Amino acid sequence: MAGLGAYLDKRDFGATPEPSADGTPSRLGLRYSMQNHDATRLHWDLRLEWDGVLLSWAVTRGPSLDPAEKRLAVRTEDHPLSYLTFEGQIPKGHYGAGTVMLWDLGWWQPLDPAARGLAKGHLKFRLHGQRMTGDWNLIRMKGKASEAKRENWLLVKIDDEAAHQRDPVALYKTSVSSRRSFAAIKADKPAALKDHPGTRPRHQPVQLATLTEDLADAATHWHELKLDGYRAQVALGAGAPRIFTRAGHDWTDRFADLLPALRGVPCKSALLDGEVVAGAGLQGFGTLQEAIKAGGPFRYVAFDLLHRDGQDLTALPLAARRKALERLFRPLPPMGALTLSPIIHGAADEALAMICGAGGEGVIAKRTDAPYRGGRSRDWLKIKCRRQGEFRIVGWQKSTSRGRPFASLALAKQRDDGLVYVGKVGTGFDDETMADLARRMAPLARKTPPVDAPRREVAGVTWIEPELVAKVDYAETTAQGRLRHAVFLDLRSVTPRPRQAPPPSAEQDRPNFAGISISSGNRVIFDKPRLTKEGLAEYYLAAAPLMLPHLANRPLSLLRLPEGMTGERFFQKHPGKGFPDALKVQDIEDAEGAATPYAYVTDAAGIIGAVQMGTVEFHIWGARRDRLDRPDRVVFDLDPDEGLSFAATRRAALDLRDRLADLGLASWAMLSGGKGIHIIVPLRRTAGWDTVKLFSKGVAMWVAGSQPERFTAEMSKAKRKGRIFIDWLRNERGATAIAPFSVRARPGAPVACPISWDELPRIRKASAFSTRQALARGWADVVPPPPQGLTAPVIEALDRALSSGS
Repeated sequence: MAGLGAYLDKRDFGATPEPSADGTPSRLGLRYSMQNHDATRLHWDLRLEWDGVLLSWAVTRGPSLDPAEKRLAVRTEDHPLSYLTFEGQIPKGHYGAGTVMLWDLGWWQPLDPAARGLAKGHLKFRLHGQRMTGDWNLIRMKGKASEAKRENWLLVKIDDEAAHQRDPVALYKTSVSSRRSFAAIKADKPAALKDHPGTRPRHQPVQLATLTEDLADAATHWHELKLDGYRAQVALGAGAPRIFTRAGHDWTDRFADLLPALRGVPCKSALLDGEVVAGAGLQGFGTLQEAIKAGGPFRYVAFDLLHRDGQDLTALPLAARRKALERLFRPLPPMGALTLSPIIHGAADEALAMICGAGGEGVIAKRTDAPYRGGRSRDWLKIKCRRQGEFRIVGWQKSTSRGRPFASLALAKQRDDGLVYVGKVGTGFDDETMADLARRMAPLARKTPPVDAPRREVAGVTWIEPELVAKVDYAETTAQGRLRHAVFLDLRSVTPRPRQAPPPSAEQDRPNFAGISISSGNRVIFDKPRLTKEGLAEYYLAAAPLMLPHLANRPLSLLRLPEGMTGERFFQKHPGKGFPDALKVQDIEDAEGAATPYAYVTDAAGIIGAVQMGTVEFHIWGARRDRLDRPDRVVFDLDPDEGLSFAATRRAALDLRDRLADLGLASWAMLSGGKGIHIIVPLRRTAGWDTVKLFSKGVAMWVAGSQPERFTAEMSKAKRKGRIFIDWLRNERGATAIAPFSVRARPGAPVACPISWDELPRIRKASAFSTRQALARGWADVVPPPPQGLTAPVIEALDRALSSGS
């Protein structure tokens, strides 16, 4: 059915107003429309742009937002792209005679490969229309085609945020573009566009955020996603909607794609604050620039409401303005062209890590009780993601400033197929660094560029051999592959120019660490930052001297991810067949006297042997194998509720340190690499497991009892709401805790890192340290105290505290 032959054969373009021209494919995305067709039978025609045509289905009863409803969709002939916005009257006696209304318009996004889905008969896609949004299935029905070769499909809504809304067939009775009814279209009469009747508010100075490095306190602020678009105020009222930039310039014409959706906002007048971003699943500022050139698609993400129906809301606290904004947007289609900025309630550290890991901009922290004030203040804080990379210096731009040897450096990224130009870096240099770079670049000059680059971007560049490698901090990469807001950090290394390496011999195929051969070394374990199995082995080899004093000769539990973060994961206490000999085994009797093998390590080879078997995390017992009945550490794991900030966990760790000191016990701290902090008390091996478990439970109950609004000693999720669980259960025989300097199987490959008490107040998240940063720190200023005993005075002090409730 591919091509337009059937469409052209069925129509007399001398009589029908339907378009005969092919139309132009979209530059940015795949367009979609749905036309309500009042022909022999009323139906809805679904059009999806694909391979230069509009794939078409006649949906007999119209789309349903109920996932339990399956609507028949009959595949019809492909239509030209120019048909996408057709609206008009097809004369009687001609194919498809009747009235065609443009019922919805927008963009669509395949969720699985579209060509494969069409061939298999199951197309899964997302609609970004003005009325139809969310995820959908088109499923071809089995069975023989009829004599007319009719191909029957089912259109089914996927259960998501856009499902279970009001019936769109009953709700929308006019054109999405002209706002005309069937009768007006048939009579070829224009419809007066109904705009908001109230007085349109004026643009006002926008509130701006102050750049900072620390997340805000969740008790006074919430965090929102920092968007990568154009800040814009939208004024609704008498006349058409108007869209103003941050500086007050009228850019309504550039974002005209949003006007139909803005006309549907149910109010007399309003002034919205938000951001225009590239829509239909597109992302990034570079893509937004392309969308502006193409006229869309756009999405408006609103985060504040300054006026509504003649009332000035700016004096109200943010929380109240947000509630008013949510009420205003409630009738609009979810996941549509107009959406609300999502709020991150509670601790935002993990959310920020995920946002940065996914290539996002960062977050904005907003004080919930503050009014709206134009200008920059600390009521709104901006915490930006930054990225770092290593790039080859391929040239330099002459400076016009006296005494400055160059203005910027031209950079390229080393790829498998050669160098790729990524732009320039012109900041981050001090005088000494610039002089050193100029001295190093002078003998490397060459006449021709070592990399392909647009002439207008590199006019005046002096080219050099690509032997110098710069470490650069940057905000993001544009759609053209250029670094944005790049800052030079240091000269990372001086390397010989890249040459073709000889093919490896059979003995070189597998990397070897501490005598352990690593198979599948190029398997990616973590995507961002990219860390392969070989890279993980390199880290653990370097970290072995830091880990072994606390890891060696303890029974282990290993968290294995044989296929990386995207595959299966499981804990393994008992090593099976195939484990390297360097990962040693000891039989340990359980409560019934049965002997079970446990893994332990004594050297770097044992650690690497575990990595070879897919291990990412190392969890240790609280006792060593020579005295399994005598623990040598007490661990308190501070596990915060999801709604709490890391600042609250920091304060809790310092408070627990002081409580332990009151009992006469010194402790040290470790960031878990996840959400919490571990407080560790080294013990002399004089007490058994029952005593240690009872003591740790007593401490947890004492702290929780004295401040029940902050802490709980109970594991229940319900009891943990808004509190920090003091996990004392790691202090029993067979329980484990994450080992110092173990990588965590979490986005970003964070490390469980020891931290000094003096440094802790400056740390903003429990996953603060990457593998590289952890190795650079080592044990830093952390000096674990010597082993201490659970002596009679310690126990008596705890008994008194529990009895008094102090």
